[in-house]
Amino acid sequence: MSFETAGYQLQPVLPELVLAVGAMALLMLGAYRGQRATKLVTWLSVCLLIVVGILELMLPSGKLTTFGGGFVVDDFARFLKILALIGSVATLLLSIEFVSDRSRRIFEYSILVVLSTLGMMVLISAGDLISLYLGLELMSLALYVVAASNRDNAKSTEAGLKYFVLGALSSGMLLYGASLLYGFTGTVSFVGLSAALKTGSIGVAFGLVFLLAGLCFKISAVPFHMWTPDVYEGAPTPVTAFFASAPKVAALAVFTRITLTAFSGILTEWQQIVVFVSIASMALGAFAAIGQRNIKRLMAYSSIGHMGFALVGLAAGTPEGAQGVLVYLAIYVSMTLGSFAIILAIKRQGQSFENISDFAGLSRTNPVLAFIFAMLLFSLAGVPPLAGFFAKWYVFVAAIRAGLFTLSVIGVLTSVVGAYYYLSIVKVMYFDEPLTRLDPVRLELGTVVALAGIFNLLFFIYPGPLVSAATSAAKSLF
Repeated sequence: MSFETAGYQLQPVLPELVLAVGAMALLMLGAYRGQRATKLVTWLSVCLLIVVGILELMLPSGKLTTFGGGFVVDDFARFLKILALIGSVATLLLSIEFVSDRSRRIFEYSILVVLSTLGMMVLISAGDLISLYLGLELMSLALYVVAASNRDNAKSTEAGLKYFVLGALSSGMLLYGASLLYGFTGTVSFVGLSAALKTGSIGVAFGLVFLLAGLCFKISAVPFHMWTPDVYEGAPTPVTAFFASAPKVAALAVFTRITLTAFSGILTEWQQIVVFVSIASMALGAFAAIGQRNIKRLMAYSSIGHMGFALVGLAAGTPEGAQGVLVYLAIYVSMTLGSFAIILAIKRQGQSFENISDFAGLSRTNPVLAFIFAMLLFSLAGVPPLAGFFAKWYVFVAAIRAGLFTLSVIGVLTSVVGAYYYLSIVKVMYFDEPLTRLDPVRLELGTVVALAGIFNLLFFIYPGPLVSAATSAAKSLF
């Protein structure tokens, strides 16, 4: 094989190669300098992720494939990789104070986030069941460790253990489903599966169910959501912000790709599963969060509900539905990262708080932070004209045009119920008496809060770039 041919074969995977080599270099730096390198490694990780994002944007346009079709770079992959990289960069910015704590100083944390991001990028570009599984495991193994990264906290250790045990179970289910599909079709590639699955069979149905069950676990969709509240509460808050953003993007990306490409010939079979999971997730996310007193547990149920809303678009099985999923994911990531940045910013004498009651009187102690948080909560609830309203608008319109009227009505009703617990936090911030004055907000937290707030407030003025990028990305799947 000539150098030119080898270079052409490796061009689509160049950003992933740079990320992998960069992660190894950072690991060597951390091992050489020890815990003193923590802050340097964190900032270098941020720079590395930004460079990889630029490389991704510089790849030639159109559809690129390599490794026998097992790795695909198209507009869909580019859109979601950039979104995942944004989530990872924001997570590292939110984590600077956490990793720099003298009692902690874990330089490995940033490297694990980078390696997990590498897994996400492989997962998003997966073109067959083997690369899907490799990307999923690379992403998940790093997540299991960062969940337990606060080694002196029993809750964090418990969160990591629960996530690991249940994650291993879900991976086994996914792998069993993949083996059934291979056994009945004789191929692992998504293109080959699409050609082979013009009609369903009992074996294919079982494989499909097990495969989608494993993916539902990764996006915390009902009935595979049981790990989410405990892990979100127990893990360090920056880690929870990471779990709620970038990995959800990657898992929902491969969920969308595999259903709309590999299983396009058996739409009615998987559509029933997606509709059920969507309704169950929206309902549980709306009702289970009402009695929560811990803000991180509330956000866990909120994320379950939002994955249900995103699946409304996927259930349509159309390019318009895929576009709705992509717009929803982009807006969801901004709302979630902004909310967690504010949760991290609420400190009194260096102590973080997680109960909703700790936000009492925030409008008087920090009116700007209270206003932005209120706007993000209204956006999460889907109140117009904020970005969250348009996210739901796109998925519901796609579902209605696909004839899924019942699903759309249930979605709107659960959205109204969910608004209650978001409004209860606004009530605590604006009508309860403040406890004590808060610590100043750190620059990196303030930056994430400001960007998320501006995006959600002003999205309705100029939605064109995001919507057109999502439209182009969705069309590349069909």
